[in-house]
Amino acid sequence: MSDAAEFHRPVIAVTGSSGKTTTKEMTASILHQRFKTFKSRENGNDVWFTSQYVKQIEESDEAIVLEYGMLQAGQIAKHCQLIQPNIGMITNVGKAHIGNFEKRGGLAGVAAAKSELIHGMKQDGWLFINADDENSKLLSISGFQGEVITIGMKGSADYYAKDILYTEDGMSFKVFLNGEYILFTVPIYGVHHIYNALFAIAVTHRLGCSPLEMQAGLDTFCDNYSSYFRLNVHRLTNGMTFMYYTFDAKPCAVKAGLDVLTEVGKGVNIAVLGDMLSLGIYSKDEHLQLGEHAAKKNVNYLYTYGQEGKWIGEGALASGFSKEQWMHFESIEELQGKIIEKAQPQLSILLMGYMSIENKKEIEMTETVRYLLQNLPTIKLDPEKYTQPKKELAKDAPAISTDSKAPKTFFGSIQQWFPFPFFYNKEK
Repeated sequence: MSDAAEFHRPVIAVTGSSGKTTTKEMTASILHQRFKTFKSRENGNDVWFTSQYVKQIEESDEAIVLEYGMLQAGQIAKHCQLIQPNIGMITNVGKAHIGNFEKRGGLAGVAAAKSELIHGMKQDGWLFINADDENSKLLSISGFQGEVITIGMKGSADYYAKDILYTEDGMSFKVFLNGEYILFTVPIYGVHHIYNALFAIAVTHRLGCSPLEMQAGLDTFCDNYSSYFRLNVHRLTNGMTFMYYTFDAKPCAVKAGLDVLTEVGKGVNIAVLGDMLSLGIYSKDEHLQLGEHAAKKNVNYLYTYGQEGKWIGEGALASGFSKEQWMHFESIEELQGKIIEKAQPQLSILLMGYMSIENKKEIEMTETVRYLLQNLPTIKLDPEKYTQPKKELAKDAPAISTDSKAPKTFFGSIQQWFPFPFFYNKEK
């Protein structure tokens, strides 16, 4: 790498089948409390974005947090060739985009693609993985010379959470740090987000951040994190609750959404579920399994939409869900009308599906979110805010950095003590 520039600072790359963007945002928000931090743009995680970050990272940036996405094998390796991380996080190995790995062994192929981060990062760095994720056992860790650090909730892990509770505003949990259990909260719902927070806490703890800085970062990470990329939960003045996420509703994300509906819903619960895409030959089974999961949860009515969404209902019926409780819709207008008809105090609605693109217009489930934001009783949100952020990133755009005013105590400037070099290839 004769053309590479070398700096002494942490370069953190986050990959995984789900939770990448939230984990990246949490981590960057905590680091921002102490260091000047560069983070990747929203969910800008393809190789093109990484090629732009190469031009934008500044010498004054003290910490770098990037998200490495992939649709095909070989793409994470390309990320690492552009910017080689010395800290890697693999949130989980799941079935997102598994349809692209039909000829590569399905989940084994996904795990091999995620393992490109392990092979492409600095071999004496830190690798963080999820000890609770069974599929992460498929990762190719043998041969890695650095330190493997685990997070989890169910068994032994280097960083683990206990006493997990739903609160009025999100989640609370405790983590053993510095010889004692520390209480943390996150302003977002779902046990799956505690895994994301654990990754952020583990990495930033290793980098010298205090529990107070960690909590400050977790408190504010949503401030610059578009609602488009996460599950939104809005409590309305008549006791209704509206939850939605339609950008990239993959199997694990929708199951997590159903879990949140079960915990947060206080009255009648309606799950409105659409197609999950990029599943290939596994699509029918995944939709059927999602229906089985819904049948086990506190769901009073199940509304499905889309050609493959119908399998969700069939899976629910096969698991004992009442036929009277399930309705499948061929028309998006009929679905929207039915939801408005059901609107009543104490009603909770979960709406999840995959954004569809047709003639460059967002349609179907995403449009339904906008419709409900305009028409649900007492809801006062701007539907135009629920739009897909633009991908364009100008070559002369300013670096996506945050200058922290917090004093650099204890460790001092991070360049003075962090042992791993940062390499990136200058694009000529």
